[in-house]
Amino acid sequence: MQTSRDVIDAMLRGDIPERVGFTDSPWGQTLDKWLTQGYPADENGKPVSPVDYFGFDLAGCGGWFPRKAKLIDDEVIEETDEWKLVKDGNGSYLKWWKTKAGPPEHVDFSMTSREVWEKEYREHLVGSVRDRVTEELIDDTRISLEKRKADGKWTHYGHQFIWENMRGALGDLKLYESLLLDPDWIHDYCRVHTDLYKEGFAILLEEAGKPDGIWIYEDLGYKNSLFCSPEVYRELVFPYFKELVGFFHDYDLPVILHTCGLTEPIIDQIVDAGFDGLNPMEVKAGNDSLRIADEYADKLTFVGGLNAVTLESHDRDLIREAVVRLVEGMKKRKARYVFGSDHSLSTNIDLEDFTFAVEVYREHMRY
Repeated sequence: MQTSRDVIDAMLRGDIPERVGFTDSPWGQTLDKWLTQGYPADENGKPVSPVDYFGFDLAGCGGWFPRKAKLIDDEVIEETDEWKLVKDGNGSYLKWWKTKAGPPEHVDFSMTSREVWEKEYREHLVGSVRDRVTEELIDDTRISLEKRKADGKWTHYGHQFIWENMRGALGDLKLYESLLLDPDWIHDYCRVHTDLYKEGFAILLEEAGKPDGIWIYEDLGYKNSLFCSPEVYRELVFPYFKELVGFFHDYDLPVILHTCGLTEPIIDQIVDAGFDGLNPMEVKAGNDSLRIADEYADKLTFVGGLNAVTLESHDRDLIREAVVRLVEGMKKRKARYVFGSDHSLSTNIDLEDFTFAVEVYREHMRY
């Protein structure tokens, strides 16, 4: 019988394993809600790991070294019972909810030009890797990696990369303007961060240990559209994706790309960059998981793709129909597939409904 590691490793290296894989990502607030619905707690009253409770095949073990230019604590500018406005190490003013999940509101940004980047932020990134990948981080990563390897999981390091970093540092408006008006700044930003990531991950791989693969988080689209044209991505962003993926491939590590929003118009670029897996194929953003598999089943492993809105419906017949259609559809196409939602598990999903979806998946998981 294949372990979780065997199943996922086979997929990402081009083989069909004995069963469909399984993973997902419940929000922290969702796990807190599920505690009231029978989900188990640990000795401190916190939700147990969903990797253990549900038997996910994949387990994250580290990689998230500090990415903001200045290694300083966030400065709280304003705060209420519901939210707080902070200024971070990129000079970004972000308004975060305190009591519920969700991305921050982008309020203001300090990195308003290439001159500001060069004078105030760039120097804090260049040559700073040992201030970011600390001995404590290395030790914590090693411990987590050894535990999950002993559990038989497919282990991975993760991080968000250049696109999400630019959006969070420049803000959307300045980023989009600069893609057109100052592409040299974009190239320099991407060059500095790509070098930093290669240096940081080299330290983790050599001093904390090698996981089974890598997970890169970038949201390249939103509902029914990309954030910019495929041509702009091809010229200014994907060369750095390809370089980073090649770096990991030199360590014999497969790489999964997470990108929310519409993805289909740039899957050719994702394949050309060398990514081995794609997640989550967000249905509500306009993607069709089976249509993607029709064209790319021989090129990528697919992770996710179950419309999370279906899980929020509380309609067992609808949930069963959706899970069976997706899992059996992937198997019919001889796609290498890891079952999961097309984004993450929100607080609108009840524990018993997700548990039911998992039971249906297990009824149909054998290839």
